[in-house]
Amino acid sequence: MSRNESLQFTNLAHFFDHFFLLIFPTAALAIAPAWGMTYAQVLIFGTPLYAMFAIGTLPSGWLGDRVERMKLMILFFFGCGASGLLIALSTGPLTLMIGLGFLGLFTSLYHPVGLAHVTDIGKRTGRALAINGIFGNMGLAAAALITGILAKHTGWQSAFAVPGVVSIILGAVLYWRYQGLGKTLRAQPVTRQETLTVSNRQVQFVVFGVICIAALFGGIVFNAVTISLPKLFDERLAGAAGELTWIGASTGAVFAIAAFAQLPVGELLDRFGARPILIFLLIGQVILLLGLSLATGGTALMLALVLVTMMFAEIPITSWLLSRYVKSGLRSRAVSVEYILSLGMGSATVPIISIMHGAGYGFDIQFTALAVSASIVLLAAFFLPRAPVSTPVDRKVLSD
Repeated sequence: MSRNESLQFTNLAHFFDHFFLLIFPTAALAIAPAWGMTYAQVLIFGTPLYAMFAIGTLPSGWLGDRVERMKLMILFFFGCGASGLLIALSTGPLTLMIGLGFLGLFTSLYHPVGLAHVTDIGKRTGRALAINGIFGNMGLAAAALITGILAKHTGWQSAFAVPGVVSIILGAVLYWRYQGLGKTLRAQPVTRQETLTVSNRQVQFVVFGVICIAALFGGIVFNAVTISLPKLFDERLAGAAGELTWIGASTGAVFAIAAFAQLPVGELLDRFGARPILIFLLIGQVILLLGLSLATGGTALMLALVLVTMMFAEIPITSWLLSRYVKSGLRSRAVSVEYILSLGMGSATVPIISIMHGAGYGFDIQFTALAVSASIVLLAAFFLPRAPVSTPVDRKVLSD
């Protein structure tokens, strides 16, 4: 298996990781009437999905630094596929929550393992992370669109079963390719050069501190917006109320268009560093969240598009910083720490959104609170180094 081929499978895994994570928020709109419940009552059943996604991240990072990463990608595809089929067979809340818990556990494999793999073998870190991020964002877009179509025309169960079968097939193909040509990848020496920031320990701690703050409060913003978007459009777009195809198409279009924002950011990161880019994106997010708290109709759709574009554009920045400050042998664990902070806070968004909806607190209050969270990350971003001094360091040395 060549490095390019392994990157292709890693990118596909990122697509399916976000696809599986975003099926439930749209499917919940169909499950609610089918089970005679409200949206808020059904949404709370998604808690195990995001909780296990967060809990599984740390052990996934530990495995990613000790087990051949493509083996873990094979496990990812098979595990997510089997979990999707289990959810499709659910007959009530308990079995649904069990299936969602398993899905969260297997989806937790991707980020610590996949992102570390990309930074290890990608020729240009920023660009490689950006391309990988586009695949993840397209997974978000496809999940909303395909789930809406399948749930409306063939039932919500098919929204989990169909991607489950596809994931298992991809796992089988990857297993076959890895068994046949995996030695080629493992035997290739890593000789390319990587640019790492040369700095004192204090600066490195400051950077990691900013990453942790971004993970905590940025995780709230990202998860809350992506999970809430179908319901926001259900309430705010004319003619969308209860129309799953229209809701899914609108959400999917926003995610699909915004997905490509990471590519120019990846190029800019390799040239200018993270600080100015992150500050610009966060200022925009604060303004847009405040605007979206009150917007309706076409204005809400356009503001949501620009907001999600800026959110997606931000995704490769923290991984780029980690690739500059953390050696390869520790990278999976470093990514897992970032994601467990992000997902630990993010997993709380599902019950919080459910409780707020149930109590009558709408998106005006929710998005204002998210603007405050984005402001905290903005303040932290000002502590990043203005112009990091860099020097080429051989990656083989970093792995020792």
